[in-house]
Amino acid sequence: MAAHDRPPGAGSATASLAGLRVLISAGPTYEDIDPVRFIGNRSSGKMGFSIAAAAARRGADVVLVAGPVSLPSPEAVTRINVRSAADMHAAVMAQLPADVYIGAAAVADFTPREASASKIKKRPGSDTLTLELVRTPDILAEVAAHASQRPRLVVGFAAETDNVEGYARGKLDNKRLDMIAANRVGVAGSGFECDDNALSVFWGDGERALGPAAKTELADLLLDLVLERLADTTPAA
Repeated sequence: MAAHDRPPGAGSATASLAGLRVLISAGPTYEDIDPVRFIGNRSSGKMGFSIAAAAARRGADVVLVAGPVSLPSPEAVTRINVRSAADMHAAVMAQLPADVYIGAAAVADFTPREASASKIKKRPGSDTLTLELVRTPDILAEVAAHASQRPRLVVGFAAETDNVEGYARGKLDNKRLDMIAANRVGVAGSGFECDDNALSVFWGDGERALGPAAKTELADLLLDLVLERLADTTPAA
C-alpha cells in the first residue's frame, strides 16, 4: 500500500511518546480593535486539543498553548491560555525547548497597529472605518529557525480554500518546517467548527492522506506519523 493510501483507522493509539516533550498551539487568536470588538476567525481548537489529549495518553509531557476557546482542558496536559497572536508567540517561545512543536492554531496574520482604549463610535456623515493592520509574529517560522532550541520536529497546519497542496508545500518550504498537515476549509462537514476533518500531510519527499475521520481519530493518526518522522531523523547509534 502506498503511503498516501493509508486508510482511516490504521493508526496505533498505543505507540509511546514517553520521554518526549510536545508543545502544541491550538485555537484562534483575537486581535482587539477596541474594548468591544476584535478581529478573529472560526477555529474551534478541536483539532489541537485532540492532538494534545492523544499525546498525553501516549505518555508525552504536553504543553498546550490555547487561544480563546471554551473547550475543557485535556487530562494530564499543561494548558496556557492566551488571547492575541503576540500573546501566543510569547507563550510558545517561553515553553521551548521541546522535542516536537505542533502549530495547530489559526494565528491571525494581521493585527490592528493600535487598539483604541475606548469604544470606536460611528461618526456622523461617515459610512466607512479604516483600520491600519500590521503583520503579527510568525510563530511557526521562528520556532523552526530557532538557533539553539529548535525542536527535532516542527509540524505546521494549513487551512486552505483552494490549491491545498500547492499552498501547503509552499508554507512547508518557506518556513522550513519538517511536516505540514493541510485541510480544505469552507466545505460542509469538515474543517473549522466541526468534529470531523480530513488532512493531507506533506513532508520533503512524501505525503499521506488521513481521514476523513473524527478529529480525535485523526489526532492519533497524525501522532503515528510524527513518530515515523522522528525515527527517520534520529541519528544512528
